[in-house]
Amino acid sequence: MPLGDTDADPASSAFVRLVGARTWSNRLAALAERTQTGPLSGRAAQQRHALEFAIARAADPTNAAKAGPAERRVLAFAQDAVRLARCLPAAPRARLRALLAEGLTGDATLIPLWHLLRSAALYRDRGFSVDFAGLAEGAPFDLRITRDGAVAEVACETVSAEEGRPVHRGDWCALVDRVHPELQTWLAAHPGRYLLKVTLPEGLSGPDKAAELQSRIIALLAAQKRQDSSADAVLKLDPLVLAGAQAAALPQHLRAQFGPEAHLAVTSHGTGGSVFVMAARAGRENAVADAVVARLRVAAEARLTGAAPGILAVFVDDLDRAEWRSLRETLGLEGAVRRFFTTLPARHVVAAACASRMEMFGMAPPDAAPDGELRFRNPVHPAGKSVALAPAVTSLG
Repeated sequence: MPLGDTDADPASSAFVRLVGARTWSNRLAALAERTQTGPLSGRAAQQRHALEFAIARAADPTNAAKAGPAERRVLAFAQDAVRLARCLPAAPRARLRALLAEGLTGDATLIPLWHLLRSAALYRDRGFSVDFAGLAEGAPFDLRITRDGAVAEVACETVSAEEGRPVHRGDWCALVDRVHPELQTWLAAHPGRYLLKVTLPEGLSGPDKAAELQSRIIALLAAQKRQDSSADAVLKLDPLVLAGAQAAALPQHLRAQFGPEAHLAVTSHGTGGSVFVMAARAGRENAVADAVVARLRVAAEARLTGAAPGILAVFVDDLDRAEWRSLRETLGLEGAVRRFFTTLPARHVVAAACASRMEMFGMAPPDAAPDGELRFRNPVHPAGKSVALAPAVTSLG
């Protein structure tokens, strides 16, 4: 598995040649525009497209020499993509290029391909021979792994946590960017510390809903009201009470107070300590685990042939550290996956594995799962007790 010892500059240059210089330059130009859409939305775009930005930075020898461990892991997988392309015949190489093109278009990312490359590296490190059956043969699954005569099919899937969030993070970022200048103006006229609690019974999804909520927030402040309630949203404005230590570590204090599922934004003004905090929650809990299982169900039916035990490797994207840790420690994800194992679509699934950017970037526990992934063995599958397959199917929490 890539461990960060890659020569960063050649890895970046070779990857750009594989993609195509024009395609790459067009992609970077498009991403640059995305980062200028607003402070919060821009940071979100930088985080979402961290792989592309890491590869772009490494093109400069000065930056390449300063690449940290996470960036070097990104570049090592870029080098893996180049090596894979070189050893594939024409038709499979075209499939790989199609995956690259898909990941460099619109809101898509390179994460699905990196997840595939990382999964292959993990299985090799665990003693398996790995064939890229999806690319090489057009198989519905991605990898065929073999160890001591035992064979398994691996389907790699990527699911966004946004699919399980009633309040979409992208829409929240856009809302905050739009309302931020008006909040600064309001703070200048009303110095102090404020907390606006926003409850969204049906969530927040789409620009129209965000624009409507923005109008209601501004109207509430203009009317000097403390509360505004409707079926779509409940707004409540309170003083923000902070002790000295809490004020010095405001983001951490807010996260501890409102939990990992809350959407938070802080607007400050001047040097007098005026601050306006918005804290939004949906009327129901996030259902990220349900979104993961929904993808497991579809992949199990569509991508596993049943000719060999199947492993579903799911990358859960668009999560922060606190959310990923909460999913693991509350056993919400484990419970959902184990319930899936009791259903008919799971009949060919011997194990399911989940990972996030925390594992991809080499973070240490408790931010990341031990051994690089969270894995669950299906206790009713006949191959679940296979000694040869054990390194790929034994449960890891």
